[in-house]
Amino acid sequence: MESKLSCAAKSLTPSPIQQLSLLAQSCNAVNLAEGFPDFPAPLHIKNAAVSAINSDFNQYRHVQGICELVAHNMKQMHGLDVDPLTDIVITCGQSEAFASTMFALINQGDEVILFDPSYETYETCIRLAGGVPVFVALDPPNWTLDCEKLLKAFTNKTKAIVLNSPHNPTGKVFSVDELEIIAEACKSSDILAVTDEVYEHITFENEKHISLASLAEMQKRTITTSSLSKTFSVTGWRIGWAVAPACIASAIRNIHIRLTDSAPAPFQEAALIALRSTSEYFDSLKQDYELKRDFVIGVLAKVGFAVNFKPKGSFFIFAELPESCNLSDVDFVEELIKQAGVVAVPGCGFFHQNSSKDHDLSCLKTSEPKYIRFAFCKSDHTLAAAAEKILRLSNEDGQLKLFES
Repeated sequence: MESKLSCAAKSLTPSPIQQLSLLAQSCNAVNLAEGFPDFPAPLHIKNAAVSAINSDFNQYRHVQGICELVAHNMKQMHGLDVDPLTDIVITCGQSEAFASTMFALINQGDEVILFDPSYETYETCIRLAGGVPVFVALDPPNWTLDCEKLLKAFTNKTKAIVLNSPHNPTGKVFSVDELEIIAEACKSSDILAVTDEVYEHITFENEKHISLASLAEMQKRTITTSSLSKTFSVTGWRIGWAVAPACIASAIRNIHIRLTDSAPAPFQEAALIALRSTSEYFDSLKQDYELKRDFVIGVLAKVGFAVNFKPKGSFFIFAELPESCNLSDVDFVEELIKQAGVVAVPGCGFFHQNSSKDHDLSCLKTSEPKYIRFAFCKSDHTLAAAAEKILRLSNEDGQLKLFES
């Protein structure tokens, strides 16, 4: 029956990140692979969801109040005037917002520019929509954007550019200068920008998230996607949104309705409480994650990882294997699971320039460079347990035994 599958279905393989998370469960390993918090969501938000369920908010639902609050917050944070009646679509998480946006914008053969390394979902959605991903490499160790590289990627087929800032997997926050480069390229080539801003409230050391839509003349050509998931530790609730010019938002809404009809009703009600959170909540969120980041960086540096870039946002560390390590990044992760009981993600799965490969773990073994992504969006107990397991695997010099030739 496999021959009955579509070409698109045949091209997709299980996500390496989900595969590793499943392996973590089966091995009872500490999961620093998948980017979901393992600690409770804020109590008042959970109570709002429980109250909504007890009040029988169980059917298809559109909670316009979410649009009102998103519009208010975008005005407060970025100075943007957004019409909550026409410019905002509530979706099943940022993932559906992004997918629906691709289906609304991309025709067969349209090219979409992505920055490499990048999160796996973007490429998949672009290909499913019939588009062609075009990757522009960010330059390590600080993952800077090279203007010349970006401009060379534009062709007469370029339709859009995707920006994820704060960035998964590196933790980079794009600078004002870099955003200006992107904005100027969009305007001069008359293309659209699609942003993923789910980590907008998770930045460190006074780093400020700037929405691309807030730059001059960019609101009319930017589709901004985000969600509750990361900010409020509710990745399973699936409440997200897209903000776009009215005609584009209408197209996204029509696709969303035909895909899923509505986001989960009780969690939409709870979103009304979450989106009214005070500045103290967001300040505390940043402080807590900054402490977790610094703890994990300290452990990794102690055992010999090269942490050449300190994340400025998101909740991931993209650490480099030292030159002394002869293992590939995939082999290293497999050995880390077997010998230490800790799961991380091989970095090669985020790099795409030289490959049209299927993204399974076996074929990733030959990829370079050798980075490992660690998620620090975990409880202090989980991070301490992971640290203990990793440190236990170090030699007399404090270096991980896995790094030895």
